Amino acid sequence: MKHPCDRCHNRPATVHLTEIIDGEKIEKHLCEQCAANEGITVKANIPISQLLEDFILQSSDAECDDEAGDLVCDACGLSFNTFRKHGVLGCPNDYDAFSAALEPFLARAHEGATQHLGKVPSRAASTQKKQTAILRLRGELKDAVAREDYEAAAALRDRIKAMEKE
Repeated sequence: MKHPCDRCHNRPATVHLTEIIDGEKIEKHLCEQCAANEGITVKANIPISQLLEDFILQSSDAECDDEAGDLVCDACGLSFNTFRKHGVLGCPNDYDAFSAALEPFLARAHEGATQHLGKVPSRAASTQKKQTAILRLRGELKDAVAREDYEAAAALRDRIKAMEKE
């Protein structure tokens, strides 16, 4: 037995978890049964493409109306109905062509966000989340100044200052 389960010590560990809390690395090695008892479920060898396809197909029936099914990409000719059946987009232009219909999928998959916000774990410390938010606001401030939208820039500046004082 390579590594016994840290919990039951009877079965071989097949689930290996690493957590870093306050700079301290904590490793857990569990058998499948003990991992399941802790609420950790592992689906073995399912390709990410299959998971995404299943997610899209499952969501598409509940969230799309008939108007979305009539959408067609001008660049590649893919219809939204075809996308719903196969779960695969045809070209980068599809994101624009189907933007209104894709938005509910993206929001559901990304905890309400419809654009990339960076990689911050949901259990990250509040200080890390605050720093990420400040960086995002500084980017928005830079864009507002470039657009010469000084009212928005002033509001963003004030939000950044308030967050930095907290």
